[in-house]
Amino acid sequence: MKTYDEKHIKNVVLVGSAKSGKTTLAETMLFEAGIINRRGSVEEKTTVSDYHEVEHERGNSVYATSLHTEWRDYKINIIDTPGLDDFIGEVISSIRVCDTAVVLLNAQYGVEVGTELLWSYIDQYQKPTIFAINQLDSDKANFNQTIEEAKKFFGPAVTVMQYPVNQGIDFNCIIDLLKMTMYKFPVNGGKPEKLPIPDKEKNLADKLHNELVEKAAENDEKLMELYFEKGNLDEDELRLGLKIGMMNHQVFPVFCLAGRKNMGSGRLMGFIDNVAPSAVEMPPEKSDNDKDVPITPTGPTKLFIFKTLVEPHLGKLSFFKVISGEIAVGQELTNEKTNTVERLNQLFIADGKNRNAVDKLKAGDIGCTLKLKNSSTNHTLNGKGATGNIDPIHFPRPKVRVAVVAKNKQDDEKLSEVLAEIHLEDPTIEIEYNRELKQVILHGQGELHLALTKWRLENIYKMQVEFNKAKIPYRETIQKAALSSYRHKKQSGGAGQFGEVFMKIEPYYENMPQLKEFPVRDSETHDLAWGGKLVFNNCIVGGVIDSRFIPSILKGVMEKMQEGPLTGSYVRDIRVSVYDGKMHPVDSNDISFKIAGMMAFKEAFHQAEPQLLEPVYDVETTVPDEIMGDVMTELQSRRSVITGMDNRNGYQVIKSRTPLAELDKYFSVLRNISQGKAKVEIQFAEYSPVPSELQRKLTEEHQKEAALEGH
Repeated sequence: MKTYDEKHIKNVVLVGSAKSGKTTLAETMLFEAGIINRRGSVEEKTTVSDYHEVEHERGNSVYATSLHTEWRDYKINIIDTPGLDDFIGEVISSIRVCDTAVVLLNAQYGVEVGTELLWSYIDQYQKPTIFAINQLDSDKANFNQTIEEAKKFFGPAVTVMQYPVNQGIDFNCIIDLLKMTMYKFPVNGGKPEKLPIPDKEKNLADKLHNELVEKAAENDEKLMELYFEKGNLDEDELRLGLKIGMMNHQVFPVFCLAGRKNMGSGRLMGFIDNVAPSAVEMPPEKSDNDKDVPITPTGPTKLFIFKTLVEPHLGKLSFFKVISGEIAVGQELTNEKTNTVERLNQLFIADGKNRNAVDKLKAGDIGCTLKLKNSSTNHTLNGKGATGNIDPIHFPRPKVRVAVVAKNKQDDEKLSEVLAEIHLEDPTIEIEYNRELKQVILHGQGELHLALTKWRLENIYKMQVEFNKAKIPYRETIQKAALSSYRHKKQSGGAGQFGEVFMKIEPYYENMPQLKEFPVRDSETHDLAWGGKLVFNNCIVGGVIDSRFIPSILKGVMEKMQEGPLTGSYVRDIRVSVYDGKMHPVDSNDISFKIAGMMAFKEAFHQAEPQLLEPVYDVETTVPDEIMGDVMTELQSRRSVITGMDNRNGYQVIKSRTPLAELDKYFSVLRNISQGKAKVEIQFAEYSPVPSELQRKLTEEHQKEAALEGH
């Protein structure tokens, strides 16, 4: 394979909502460049990109897939990404390492809700962006409306480079405003005929061309001077102005496509070659200590791993971008994070499941290697003279959760290993071994995300598992003060046990007044591992309890706080004051006062109006206008409190506070209501009191479970 210098390597990521045509466009680009001899299709399960079994089964992308084309002395690395929010981790890592984002908009539906989420990451990384309006051959295609929505959503940087002459089922002509030419495609697509712009389109084409020239000129003072001087810019000057505008995020060129019919992809690739920036032209990367790391061929070797994939019968594939220098087969690099040395025994350029062996790769290029022992996603590998790590990709927090258990208990250890491997591949799947709830909990981006994880466990790893409802991490506290005492006395021959404790407990809150009833000799504030606080006051005077036993009383209280009397949940936000007691000169010991402290706390807790608390989340649901009422009704049926509403880019944003217990299945219900056109973001807000009826029900359920366990 030809080795390209750093200026002739372009990295693009294809992003867009589900069914916008990303995989079909990628296939067409490979065909146009001669990488493949025949175009496959998603329906026939023959595309280079969607090659995993689960993608064939579902009929859409689940993984981000690396591909490449070679087009007119340029190498274009392409990453085809999934269109569903559930697989957003695959999209984010791809946006991070590519240098230009090609955003596909479906001409039938315009700017869809999912595009907003994708755009937030493109905007965060300030990636140069091209909009490709696809499916102009659909009978419902509406180019002008899509442009209007795009400008409304993405701003005035949206710049028309092309427009369709005859959108709809007879679509075959595009007017290009950079070259001021009409491209007419044959019936089956492919290489177009270049024709003069028809007279009836002249006025519109001239108007849009002038807008394009002005947009290109305003990004550079010299170009602006030329524009004022000549009244126009030539093609090379236009390209320069557009590149500067793209890199400043002030120009988003718009192209026209009918990907399925192979119309428009060649012109798009030509623009990527000639105008889209290469990696070495982009701003430097950042290190994890916020220092600039330029992408340069002259620096010491440094590469950044952005994706890990475990292939059956092959092993671990690590996908990387060369940040500086060049890498070669046999080279040894250091991973500072794991303090290990990795040898690159093989280097590949990937085209889906096909891997093309290469001897070396230069700065800015994207490749992969096999069987790195101690390196994975977000790790940096350094050659001689290079130090430091690239700032890692920051993945979004999960939204849904489920408990997983192996049907065969003998598979428990294997399940742990497999889940660790799945997390290695997909950092947006988080694994939690929850001792409090006595469950292994999977956290993911949506119900589909979790369902696909179960599919992988059963079909790839051949493990039979059950997904159960994840328990809720309730908390317990009290609503009023209470006094109690407990005497622990045990005599059974030999040394006995004796300890008596008098205790007051109160609800704790920030800046509460000092205790007045008893003199406080010593006070400790403990930030509890499960949230909230415990304030422990030693109010013993006159030596009725020796100071050496006070820590044992605290230990007993803390132990009981790990299993509250209502539901067995953790206890929080309590002030405990030990103010009296008795001890025995011979029989008193640590265990006696630990038990006495534990039981005194338990008795006081029951008298202090116990209150069960539940985790509540801030939920932001973005929906189209027409289903807003249905979504509001659904939220209110889930004990949600609506905290606000907003209009954002033509969509309604409903803000609510919703208990975690009520979020179960909300995402799948919402997807059904909205036909996939809604999105949700959640963030933990607080612990809030559970309604009294629900508290009674949960307490009774816990007592029944405890009774059964007792038998």
